[in-house]
Amino acid sequence: MRVRKIPLPLPNTGLMHRKRNTYYIRVIIGVALIVFVLMQLHVFNYTDSREMSMIGEPTNDSIDAMLSMVPSVLHKFLTPKSRNQTAAAHMQHNSTSGGRYNGSYTDYYHPPNISEIKQQIAKYNELQIVLNEDTYGPLQNDSVIIVVQVHTRITYLRHFIVSLAQAKDISKTLLIFSHDYYDDDINDLVQTIDFCKVIQIFYPYSIQTHPNEFPGVDPNDCPRDMKKDQAIIRKCNNALYPDLYGHYREAKFTQTKHHWWWKANRVFDQLDVTRYHTGLVLFLEEDHYVAEDFLYLLEMMQSSVGSLCPQCDILSLGTYLKTFNYYTYNSKVEVMPWISSKHNMGFAFNRSTWSTIRKCAQHFCFYDDYNWDWSLHYVSQQCLQKKLHAMIVKGPRVFHIGECGVHHKKKNCESNQVIAKVQQVLRIARKSKQLFPRTLSLTAASLVKKTKLRKGNGGWGDRRDHQLCMNMTKSIHES
Repeated sequence: MRVRKIPLPLPNTGLMHRKRNTYYIRVIIGVALIVFVLMQLHVFNYTDSREMSMIGEPTNDSIDAMLSMVPSVLHKFLTPKSRNQTAAAHMQHNSTSGGRYNGSYTDYYHPPNISEIKQQIAKYNELQIVLNEDTYGPLQNDSVIIVVQVHTRITYLRHFIVSLAQAKDISKTLLIFSHDYYDDDINDLVQTIDFCKVIQIFYPYSIQTHPNEFPGVDPNDCPRDMKKDQAIIRKCNNALYPDLYGHYREAKFTQTKHHWWWKANRVFDQLDVTRYHTGLVLFLEEDHYVAEDFLYLLEMMQSSVGSLCPQCDILSLGTYLKTFNYYTYNSKVEVMPWISSKHNMGFAFNRSTWSTIRKCAQHFCFYDDYNWDWSLHYVSQQCLQKKLHAMIVKGPRVFHIGECGVHHKKKNCESNQVIAKVQQVLRIARKSKQLFPRTLSLTAASLVKKTKLRKGNGGWGDRRDHQLCMNMTKSIHES
């Protein structure tokens, strides 16, 4: 006889049920955290797809849209007004008011010739006039000197000036524009600056003022790609000394290195207003764009060097990263050896650092590389007792807006797209209160491979370049 088994319920401890609930809760929390992080990155990332799509719209890089993001009082810096336009307006006024003018536009305004340009350059460099000094007072020893290397790209320069005008404490600085091309329109623009002290200096050995002789292009210069034996037979200039790659000099590439070295010597050792200054000198260029807290952050970095990086010689405000977010990096800095290709934008150092660099002039001037930054890197690696170290801000305050230059050529060199993108990034950072951090914190730097002593890029084998560079190292008071 079978006995029917009646299943008896066991006491329900709920163990399996609780495990299942705990697992679901953990999954939900994990998903929520991931979503939260992604949302933050989505809001603050430089290449946020929504913001990029907004920036990509035609209206965002139009003149009207860009003007709308700039205070109206600064529109004067963005409004092109050449000497010829001024002449045309004056002529039109004369004709409508009954006056007569029988000449043409070109008769009305004559661009200066080479002789006149040389005279003007000599005059500027001798007089050393500091504009707006009566308004903002003399340069203080703890003030920041901003040195801007300028060529011919006035469109970028306009936007750069607008960004400077909006910076906190800009009125305390001395703004030095160092030109290697004399242009009346650029001079007019610079001389309209009214928000700080300004001085203009002019590189006197430019291609513009020496078009048919060294350091410009001498008719007897060896062609770049001529073989050495052919050059010797031809007896062209510097035939015996091509560069590392067998090429002869190209003036347009050598000028930038000469100009950088000349302006550094000029500012630290020669200008009356700066030659005893011991504060920071910040190096910028015409196609840069600064955040409104760049000076504020630079001061914080300087005051934090003792605690965060006693070995640092250079403070760097710019990076070449394509993506970043202020939410994560607005107050973060990192420390690493100075690398020319990464830390050459918006960097500052003082007279003490310059003195060590200047003593290595031969290493800078004889290194076969036409790039000033790679030459400075060579100085750091080969000459200095202690290699240059930099404190770098993770959330950049200096941006590169130039689409075209010595190394890059594009079809549209006056594109406003990058400028609009930078304005948008800074607008988002401003609205989310990511600028003007209260403190700085040191983040672990990414591992940097030990940099090998690299072969130069060439373009600097001509002994005339070596000699000119060395001659510029001498102070005018030593010559």
